[in-house]
Amino acid sequence: QVRLVESGGGLVQPGGSLSLSCVASGAIFKLNAMGWYRQAPGKQRELVAVQTSGSTTNYGESVKGRFTISRDGAKNTAFLTMNSLNPEDTAVYYCYARVSLNAYSVPRDYWGQGTQVTVSS
Repeated sequence: QVRLVESGGGLVQPGGSLSLSCVASGAIFKLNAMGWYRQAPGKQRELVAVQTSGSTTNYGESVKGRFTISRDGAKNTAFLTMNSLNPEDTAVYYCYARVSLNAYSVPRDYWGQGTQVTVSS
């Protein structure tokens, strides 16, 4: 019912920058929150950045000051700008959205398929 499509991953050198985008589509009544999580090999999925519809933003501790999330509400799109990347940022980055399908339903969480970000020289 709801589809999240990420784009923008790839290979970048340490100290470099990269941007990701995610578009949500489908039977969306309200996007309550949208953002990014990541999962490195052998590690649990962790918060990168999430922004609510009220513009409250939460960042993971390891990315504060380096990553910035933004949203285009009219286009159901989220962007992640990543600066000062280091090898520890290497992971699969997953788009996340908390969606209300109508005015009465409990919001549900949806995930994209993920995009690989590799930081290496």
